[in-house]
Amino acid sequence: MRQETHPDTGAAGSPPDFRAAVSTMQAARLRPEVLCEEMPAPQRIAPHAAALSADVTVDDTDLGTGRLILLHDPAGNDAWDGTFRCVAYARAEIEVDLITDPMLADVGWSWLTDALTGHGASYAAVSGTVTRVATESFGGMSDEDGTAQIEIRASWTPVAVGDAPLDLAPHVEAWGELLCTAVGLPPVPEGVAVMPSRRGQRGSTR
Repeated sequence: MRQETHPDTGAAGSPPDFRAAVSTMQAARLRPEVLCEEMPAPQRIAPHAAALSADVTVDDTDLGTGRLILLHDPAGNDAWDGTFRCVAYARAEIEVDLITDPMLADVGWSWLTDALTGHGASYAAVSGTVTRVATESFGGMSDEDGTAQIEIRASWTPVAVGDAPLDLAPHVEAWGELLCTAVGLPPVPEGVAVMPSRRGQRGSTR
């Protein structure tokens, strides 16, 4: 996973707490349908950042996509209520007739909060939006079927449990579950092991 810092600090100058948090992100286990890899992290939001991108692919068809960014400001941030912040994005294709469902936004938001709770990810100060997008074609493209997507954007402050170091693996796994739920994949049956992502585990840490 690539770590980004402000110019002239260098990844080697990242605080130990940040490097440790990034290493726990790499330990996350994702479903094999989630193809996860590193991506360049934004450099202007916080002094230190690391980022992942993912696609949910079934039978060589991409059904959804997402990003997860870890931000760190050793000086703290009042809006975060902490020194770390997770910023997540998920987008998935949905059935066109669902776009008018008045409960769609509430359900979409519950996918995130349920996933965080289900994976034991302790968090605070969560916020975000759920957006529904419908596309219809006209003129020379009028024979194409309409499409619909749901987009979930959220951020939250990860919280260490007790005296244990901050563990981001449950947060990454919850984000992966959010992507899978959004595209309509059934939950993994209890007792079935989840294999590591085929791409996300091989990024290097610098």
